[in-house]
Amino acid sequence: MGLAPPGTALAFERAGMTFPDGSTVLRDVSLQIADREIVALIGASGSGKSTLLRIAAGLAVPTSGAVLAGPGSPALIFQDPTLLPWRTVAANVGLFAELDGVPRPRRDALVADALALTGLRGYERHRPRALSGGMRMRVSLARALTARPALYLFDEPFGALDEITRQRLGDELQQLHLREGFAGLFVTHSVVEAVALASRVGVLSARSGQLLTEVAVPFDYPRAESLRYDGAFGRVARTVSEALRDSFGPA
Repeated sequence: MGLAPPGTALAFERAGMTFPDGSTVLRDVSLQIADREIVALIGASGSGKSTLLRIAAGLAVPTSGAVLAGPGSPALIFQDPTLLPWRTVAANVGLFAELDGVPRPRRDALVADALALTGLRGYERHRPRALSGGMRMRVSLARALTARPALYLFDEPFGALDEITRQRLGDELQQLHLREGFAGLFVTHSVVEAVALASRVGVLSARSGQLLTEVAVPFDYPRAESLRYDGAFGRVARTVSEALRDSFGPA
């Protein structure tokens, strides 16, 4: 993976992925994400969204094209918070810093700051089984925050949650983004979630593995909950929905 130019958090340059069995899931994907920008990626199951995230995380190497990223390691946030059930919230949040050998006083300060940023202060001694799904996802975000990454890769992090919790966490993620200034690539199946969070929405083809289009989202942050019921929001969401429907090709 090469180094991205200044001002760019992540760039795919005609990236492609063909597996040993000959199946191609990505073809000539070019997409740039600027520093402090969140871009959403939407597409049908099997369109290559998660493969693109794995490439961005350095967990897979494209078979063609190139990927450029800014300095430092990205944080990969999964749908499953992947918490250790025997550790407390504070111990789970401090896990990555502990594995990196960060001294205890510094680690404790990072954990306290991350807990405060994610609304988890007061839950330090709880264990995952005592938390709701939304709270467990906050723990996952807090754990990633201890590394202060410049780039987050979100693999449908709220997909398993109920609609109200999903919307609340999306709003909280916006506030966190404004405070921390990170860039993000956010994979989702939800058109509304994509438009609510991102400055652009990329639509992947359901058949060809190509990035068919990018739809600009012209709303400033922070975006109020009521925006979802605004006519302008509906028009952008409809544009994304139509592009997603067209991604399946002729019936």
